[in-house]
Amino acid sequence: LIGATTENPSFEVISPLLSRCRVFSLEPLSPEEIRSVLERSLSDKHRGLGRSNILIDEEAISYLVEISNGDARNVLNNLEFSFFSVLPDSSGVCHISIQVVTEASQQRSIRYDKFGDGHYETISAFIKSIRASDPDASIYWLARMIEAGEDPMFIARRLVISASEDVGLADPQGLLVAVA
Repeated sequence: LIGATTENPSFEVISPLLSRCRVFSLEPLSPEEIRSVLERSLSDKHRGLGRSNILIDEEAISYLVEISNGDARNVLNNLEFSFFSVLPDSSGVCHISIQVVTEASQQRSIRYDKFGDGHYETISAFIKSIRASDPDASIYWLARMIEAGEDPMFIARRLVISASEDVGLADPQGLLVAVA
């Protein structure tokens, strides 16, 4: 039995089945590994785009690596979308520029599992940033949750908890502001 999930198997798979399985955690690939996958795809004549006459800018490669979020499937899909969105020039060369890649990839996706570990790790980072009086980090984590579609009421409840437990010790008005 082989299964794959983006959720934590300890919470999502029933205990009798989990006790009979070996769980492997797959971590995101490093930027160097993603670049290697991308370069192999560009040169592989059997399973990649090696038979096509492609000229890809270094800036476009760097951008593809950056937006992949450590996911090889993501970088390969974005490369393929970029390739199919360009017509060859008069000499048969498909030129993939940064503009082509940004158009083809549309929007960078945020890794955020709304109900798993990432959900709690992100809210924890948000609260820790508030505790550390780091407004830039706090806004970053808040924006990340909002962009990923987090429930605003969940964020508001956590802010009220933070105001009563952390901020309230330093400023009793913090809870009133959070509730308002």
